[in-house]
Amino acid sequence: MQSSLSIYAGPTALKQLREEGVHPSQFTVMAGASGGPKWFVLYGLDRYLFGEFLPRRSEPLRTLGSSAGAWRMCCLATAEPVAAIERLARLYSEEQYSEAPTTGEITAKAEAMLSGTLGANGAAEIAANRKVLTTLIADRSRGFGSSHNRSLQVAALGCAALANLASRKLLSVFLERTLFSSLGAESPWHGESDLRTVSVQLTEQNVMPAMMATGAIPYVLEGVRDIPGARRGLYWDGGITDYHLDMNFHAGEGLVLYPHFSSAVIPGWFDKSLHWRRAHDARFDRVVLVTPSPEFVASLPFGKIPDRKDFETLDTAQRVRYWREVLAASEAMATDFAALVETGDGLDRVKPFSARER
Repeated sequence: MQSSLSIYAGPTALKQLREEGVHPSQFTVMAGASGGPKWFVLYGLDRYLFGEFLPRRSEPLRTLGSSAGAWRMCCLATAEPVAAIERLARLYSEEQYSEAPTTGEITAKAEAMLSGTLGANGAAEIAANRKVLTTLIADRSRGFGSSHNRSLQVAALGCAALANLASRKLLSVFLERTLFSSLGAESPWHGESDLRTVSVQLTEQNVMPAMMATGAIPYVLEGVRDIPGARRGLYWDGGITDYHLDMNFHAGEGLVLYPHFSSAVIPGWFDKSLHWRRAHDARFDRVVLVTPSPEFVASLPFGKIPDRKDFETLDTAQRVRYWREVLAASEAMATDFAALVETGDGLDRVKPFSARER
């Protein structure tokens, strides 16, 4: 019987899994990537991890995420994480827009979705949680990119895309990676030097604006301006710089649990079409990348996982039905991961991670 999982592990992680199996205390970091509704394929696995696997831990867990991945990690840091991820899945998958929605309409719907996900106390719970230490990534425009003039904003992002062709480091001319962290300047990612990076203390007052900013796809949603506690300016989707998190994960002696919708790890948003730009294997030494298997994806409706193009190619009823079917099917990943944990079934199928082979 085919497994719904494909699992890849860096050298240190692979050695440890083969010696010890999989257990919650191994993991000190959990990561979540950008990707919009692609995360629906991970929904069942998230429910298992949030409700059964991770609560067995006694030590704090650091999380890192951008865009929809950050939203998932925020759900984990609420007082009732399974209920929160269930609300996010329901509200997101059933979202409906007018025939030609404006950025204002989409932004308002996203804000209502996140507000409904968090409930009355979610922001305070995330900021105060000392067991799940949350870090969200958003990108602040630098220079003329923070102008109120839309044409200048567009020009700045266009220049960033062109600069990225030459080097990812040049993104820092136009964008500043901002870490909204419940650890503040003590965040392990505070000293990242691959791109210009600053840290901001995550507070009850800026959790919601930071969540909006990390998912603010340029010109699909409105950017978020002047977030409390952060540098003044215009903030956009954290996936621009950190689409799939090609960063030092700073797991210490532990491992990184990275449920991902794809075996490909693409550093930044502008790198999606750059076949030569892939993650650095050394940064994934302690990472366990848990993905849906190709056979499982092929079994889904339309033979693929959801994506934002579904808003354009399917009518509302078709899209909602399709996304609900994927959410239901995603429970297979939870079942197979639970078997891996409880019986070791599947350990022999864990593969070495290599970004160049993805």
